[in-house]
Amino acid sequence: MTAPDLTDPETLRERALAALTTARDRTALLTSCVEDPDLTAQHSPLMSPLVWDLAHIGNQEEMWLLREVAGRDAIRPEIDGLYDAFEHPRAERPSLPLLPPDEARRYAAEVRGRALDVLEGTRFRGTPLTEAGFAFGMIAQHEQQHDETMLITHQLRKGPAALTAPDPTPAPPFTGPAEVLVPGGPFTMGTSAEPWALDNERPAHRRLVPPFFIDTTPVTNAAYQAFIADGGYGDPRWWDPDGWAHIRTHSIEAPLFWRRDGGQWLRRRFGVTEVVPPDEPVLHVSWYEADAYARWAGRRLPTETEWEKAARHDPAADRSTRYPWGDADPTPEHANLGQRHLRPAPAGSYPAGESPLGVRQLIGDVWEWTASDFLPYPGFTAFPYKEYSEVFFGPEHKVLRGGSFAVDAVACRGTFRNWDYPIRRQIFSGFRTARDAAAEIA
Repeated sequence: MTAPDLTDPETLRERALAALTTARDRTALLTSCVEDPDLTAQHSPLMSPLVWDLAHIGNQEEMWLLREVAGRDAIRPEIDGLYDAFEHPRAERPSLPLLPPDEARRYAAEVRGRALDVLEGTRFRGTPLTEAGFAFGMIAQHEQQHDETMLITHQLRKGPAALTAPDPTPAPPFTGPAEVLVPGGPFTMGTSAEPWALDNERPAHRRLVPPFFIDTTPVTNAAYQAFIADGGYGDPRWWDPDGWAHIRTHSIEAPLFWRRDGGQWLRRRFGVTEVVPPDEPVLHVSWYEADAYARWAGRRLPTETEWEKAARHDPAADRSTRYPWGDADPTPEHANLGQRHLRPAPAGSYPAGESPLGVRQLIGDVWEWTASDFLPYPGFTAFPYKEYSEVFFGPEHKVLRGGSFAVDAVACRGTFRNWDYPIRRQIFSGFRTARDAAAEIA
């Protein structure tokens, strides 16, 4: 399987059009399946009203594709401040004079119509924004990232189900090894060649990694329930001190959306209450919870470097691939992406998507917490604006990798980096564990 040809202008044009269209179709689904009061309400102080995301998507597209790429005048400059994510925290956005739903839809549609005209005439060279269609890929990724946050809002929303999707195709129970040895040695981390990669993924650089073992699949609900049953939430030995203080202060005793009913655990998932499925990867856990489980299990979270080596390094060819399975774009056989399903697939699914070393589900299903702080790579340069990555660098944020069922393929690849506060649980986050291997193979 080979990577698509991203040097041909017509291929780039078709790719950009497909990415923008897919994102807008998803935005329409997420904002048309509920009535206007649900669009304007704030369902959690952690999230924006859905109608803010809708107009913000259009505003960012206008700023970058119409103003920056095409040099056109602003359509509605008076709303720029309303939809500046850094000017107004999410908890304050419901009090702003936001565009009402119908007006937000018209604005986003007008911007899109003009943006497609810009796309038709773009030559994909000459400036960093237009080279290989970067600006169009950036905007498609931005919209898909907000689609993911809107899906999180749907999960937080109270009331009956508004979204439906088929479940993943049942897979035979996974009977492979519980962990995989990743040999020590150098590998190339990050990218300097992926045309739509964002600034924090760049540049490519060599890293030396000692040998380590990593879980073949993400940690399952059944395994996590064993941690709960063993008193994991009540034993400070397993917890980072800040995490211990946080769970005690907030009386956290299980993943978000779980509740105990007699002898079983139930969860709420997009308006439906169901028994927690034992074979799915655990979902809606914080970094602190993932770290505590790993310590309880006698293991640890993988570093970001270890995760990427497990996901991208092909030892036979001694090179880093775009995805665990190679360089080809994802298909439904490779990974659970794009809101095609509204839940993770059972652990061990997608054998076609495993890495050369046999690690599965590194892309899709659940975002995976790593042990690493969100920091720049050597040689990092902020582009096209420092607020995308640079302002978040530091120990306050932990890195997540691999995407989830809520992530579209355009915003998910082997080099893609996500980050969040270690207390966050509303995101579609899970994890896998690792351990050192040097002593065993010495």
